[in-house]
Amino acid sequence: MNTLLMVGGDLCERTAQLLNPEHWECIGLRRRSMPPTQDGTIRWYRADIQNPASLPFLMDDDFPEITHILYAPSPDSRTLEHYTQVYALGFLRLLSSLALRQPDQLQRCILVGSSAVWGPSDDTVNENTPVQNMDFRSDALLSAEAALHACLPPGIGVALRLSGLYGPERLRLISGLRAGRITAPDGPGHWANRIHIDDAARACAHVLTMANPQPLYIATDDFPLPTAELYDTLAQLTGSPVPTRQPLAPSGKRLSNARLRASGWVPEWPNALEGYAACLTAPDA
Repeated sequence: MNTLLMVGGDLCERTAQLLNPEHWECIGLRRRSMPPTQDGTIRWYRADIQNPASLPFLMDDDFPEITHILYAPSPDSRTLEHYTQVYALGFLRLLSSLALRQPDQLQRCILVGSSAVWGPSDDTVNENTPVQNMDFRSDALLSAEAALHACLPPGIGVALRLSGLYGPERLRLISGLRAGRITAPDGPGHWANRIHIDDAARACAHVLTMANPQPLYIATDDFPLPTAELYDTLAQLTGSPVPTRQPLAPSGKRLSNARLRASGWVPEWPNALEGYAACLTAPDA
């Protein structure tokens, strides 16, 4: 029996649903009220990785021995304080707390990060492309990745950099288009990369169970799109106003998922336009 410790919300819950309960016990840490567990997939504990005083119970003798970690928290806001506390400090706090009691139990630790560590590029970006420390967000993410690889032996720590998530209850772009609040960047050098939340969960479950993972994977769908093309097509799908164009400096990049694909991961929604269309046909869309 594997014991998976998860830090995060929606992505962790969807990942847990994909794991065979005969082989996986799932434990979750949340700093807010405990969510209703519809099927008992996850046993929740209240803890805040930003508050060291809330973590000592991880070293109690009756706390389960952790074999796997999925670290996928969401900072409360895009601020230096929150990103530093959640990634640069919080992740290391968690590893340190577990290592004090269970130094040799861990078999796999996935740190879910972001493709924001790369700057704009019209060239294809893969795991070997040098990162660009763009701002405090990328600085905190890269600090957490450095801790991941410094604290854990090769083959145990894996960084999973996600592109933009969408899916049920993640349709802010659609809401903005419907309200006419969205403008589209004009000119070359603007790319949008997306991954459906369920495909991101599949990537997490896949990497958790891989025999010999590489230290880094990009998780994104198969088709980077010019940002204006994505916005225009979604506006047509929803009957929303066509976004006005605005000249902007290059943004986005063309991400490649070739390494993750080659490892056996297959997205259900390889094209974001089809994935968004499916979300829009849901009863509560």
